[in-house]
Amino acid sequence: MNTKHVADKAERKKVKRDARKKAAPKAKRASGVARGSMKKKVRKLVKGQRKR
Repeated sequence: MNTKHVADKAERKKVKRDARKKAAPKAKRASGVARGSMKKKVRKLVKGQRKR
């Protein structure tokens, strides 16, 4: 939703809310997809260690 043309903050908020209501509902997340905190963390390399 592009609201650059709306100057007033309250008006912009109203436009965004209306757009959100009109938008099609988002699909549920698939059961196998990990959310942020559940994702595997990338281990930090020790200083001086070569990557390859």
